[in-house]
Amino acid sequence: MSAEVILQANNITKCFGRDASEVRAVDDVSLKIRRGEMVLIMGPSGSGKTTLLSILGALLSPTAGSVIVCGTDISAMKESELAALRAQKVGFVFQAFNLFEALTVKENILFPASLTAQGIKGATARLDALLDKLGLNERQNALPSTLSGGEKQRVAIARAMINQPPIILADEPTGNLDSHKGQEVMMILHDIARDDDCAVLMVTHDPRVEEIADRVLWLEDGSLRDRKSELHSWVLDPVCGMRVDEWTATVYTEFENRKVVFCSTRCLERFNEEPEFYGDRIDPK
Repeated sequence: MSAEVILQANNITKCFGRDASEVRAVDDVSLKIRRGEMVLIMGPSGSGKTTLLSILGALLSPTAGSVIVCGTDISAMKESELAALRAQKVGFVFQAFNLFEALTVKENILFPASLTAQGIKGATARLDALLDKLGLNERQNALPSTLSGGEKQRVAIARAMINQPPIILADEPTGNLDSHKGQEVMMILHDIARDDDCAVLMVTHDPRVEEIADRVLWLEDGSLRDRKSELHSWVLDPVCGMRVDEWTATVYTEFENRKVVFCSTRCLERFNEEPEFYGDRIDPK
């Protein structure tokens, strides 16, 4: 791959505590992320994924090692310089949306522009394009309390994009969404990487995202490890056809003495309404 390396970590380590109580949340991690690619960081809970993402986004300083953003080593930067870098170079998308409840959709999206030299006025044209691209035109004057989960996450994505950052960091962006809305958000982020030539780095537990990612990094006990196919047992949801990990699925039922897994409770409900119809679609593996 010849695309420009836009985000790089060199042997970064993050320790919490001291002496016998020391915990290495991130342990000697090195990686490179390029423009135009969508990369996943996956792994069990507590493996250090969010800590790693926070370090790469200049929200948290590493104990050792260096982070290079757009060719600049940020390790020795002052907090004021890091704040400017985050505003211009990195867009954040969070599981909990983190919208300002007192601001409208339009005002939430424009807020990061107020942190740059061009200001809100300079971002107006991009606002219109983002509202159109993400299907938010009719909701631009609505308050977050009136939005669905999918709409809130689209607002969060538009907010992350308003300053045209080359890097998008997403922490479990589908975690609070149902299957349909989650898939919608995944495809939006995929298209941002492809169409806007951004680097999209996503932390997720959602195995469905693997199908559209360019690369998958597996983080365990703070260290990157080789991805092994035996970590999963993939089957197809007989209702929607989506790939689901049989080992970790939380939605399932029994049909003709077989375990049938689903991507969501909605698909399970549909299966229960017409089990004979969907029974022929059960993945024989």
